[in-house]
Amino acid sequence: MNRPSPVSPGRTRVPERAAFVPAQPRPAATVRVTEPTDAVDAGRWPDVARLPKARPGRTALARHLVRRALKELSLLAPDVVVDSDAPSPPRLTLHDPDAFYRRIGSDGLIGFGESYMAGEWDSDDLPGVLTRLAAHVDDLVPAPLRRLRSLWVASRPAADLNTPDGARQNVHRHYDLSNELFATFLDPSLTYSSALFPAFPARFASLTDAQHRKIDRLLDLARVGADTRLLEIGTGWGELALRAAARGARVTTLTLSHEQANLARARVRAAGLADRIDVRLCDYRDAEGHYDAVVSVEMIEAVGAEYWPSYFRTLHDALAPGGRIALQSITMGHRQMLHTAATHTWISKYVFPGGLIPSREALDEHSAAAGLRTVADNGYGPHYAETLRLWRERFTARRDDVAALGFDTVFRRMWELYLAYSEAGFRSGYLDVRQILLTEGTPR
Repeated sequence: MNRPSPVSPGRTRVPERAAFVPAQPRPAATVRVTEPTDAVDAGRWPDVARLPKARPGRTALARHLVRRALKELSLLAPDVVVDSDAPSPPRLTLHDPDAFYRRIGSDGLIGFGESYMAGEWDSDDLPGVLTRLAAHVDDLVPAPLRRLRSLWVASRPAADLNTPDGARQNVHRHYDLSNELFATFLDPSLTYSSALFPAFPARFASLTDAQHRKIDRLLDLARVGADTRLLEIGTGWGELALRAAARGARVTTLTLSHEQANLARARVRAAGLADRIDVRLCDYRDAEGHYDAVVSVEMIEAVGAEYWPSYFRTLHDALAPGGRIALQSITMGHRQMLHTAATHTWISKYVFPGGLIPSREALDEHSAAAGLRTVADNGYGPHYAETLRLWRERFTARRDDVAALGFDTVFRRMWELYLAYSEAGFRSGYLDVRQILLTEGTPR
C-alpha cells in the first residue's frame, strides 16, 4: 500500500486508498451495491467486489444454521412479529440472501462483514442486532461443528505479525488513514479510547469531560504530578501527554503513526508545552531511560500475543525504583482469546491488522513473568459501549464529510460496522475494558 500524503491540521486530502486490503489479483469489473449511486471499487475491495467461489455444501449449511439462528433470536425481517405494545426488536434485512449465505459459507464471519460492506444486508438497529448475536455467540453453532472450527476459518497472515517493520505497517494501515477522518467522530480532545462517564444514562454527558475523567484517573493511578518523569507508550493525538504536562510532568511519548505524531506535536506547540513533552516516532521496544511512571492506554491490543513478553519487559525496564504503571486494556474471555488468536477475523483483515485483545489471564501471566505485580484492576465495560455509541452516531451524522475526504461507500459501511460491532461486544459483555495498576514485583 502506498504511503498516504501528509496531513496538516485543517487541510483536507483525498486518501490514495480508503483502507488496507490484503494484496490480491484485481478483477477488472466493478460490482454495484445497494446504493445506486456508488459501486464497489474492485481494486480497493477485491473480496467485496466479487463473490467467493461457489461451495454448495457449505452454502447450504450456512443457510440452515444462520437462518435458524436469526429466526430463533427474532432478528430476521420480515419474519419478526412485533407486539404493538412492545418496542420494536432489532431486525436484519437481507437484500441478497444468496450472496449473504454464500459469503458466510465460504468465509464465516469475514464473509458476514464483507456482505454488509457490499450492501447485501442492512439493519434498522445495527448494534442491536450484533449485540443479540454476540450474547448468543456460543449457541449459534452446534458443539460438534464448533470442534471443526479450525477446518472452517482462515489463519492469520504471516505478514500481519508485529515485527518492528510489521508493526509500523499495521499502525500505518489504521491510524494513518487521515487525521480528519478521526476528527469526524471523536470529541475535540481526539481521544480514541474508552471514556469514563460520571453516571448513566450518559446520553447528555460531555464526551470530552468523560475522556478527561478517564485520563485523570490513569494519571492519578500512576501518581503523575509536578516533575514526574512520565513515559507514555501510544501517543494517540496527544491529549494524555498534554494533561500530564499541565500537572507539571515531563513527558516522553512514543508512537509509530506519522499522522498522529505530526498533529500531536502541533497541539503541544499550540499549548506552549514543547519544553515538557517529547513526541517520538519510536517503537516501544526501542524505549530508553527510566521513569517514575509509565502509562499505556489501549496499546497492548496492537502488540500481538507473540510480543506481549517484550511489551511487559519494556514496561518493567522503563520503571525507576518505586515507579508505577497505569495500563488501560480491552479484554475478552480467555477461551475466546485463544480462538481469536488462531483466526483471521473480519476486524484483523479490515480494521486492526495484527491486533489481538488479551484476556485478564494473559495480562496477569505476562506481567508477572516480567516481574510486575498487579495492585489494582478495575473494569468499566459499559462505559465503552456508551463511548462507541457516541462515536458511531457522530460518524453516521457526518457521512457526507467522510465522503468529502475521499472515503467511498464501502469504507463508510465498513467503519459503521466496525463501530457497531465493537459496541455490541461491550453491551453483550463479550468484551470489557480495564484500568490496571502495576508495580515492580518478583519475577516468576
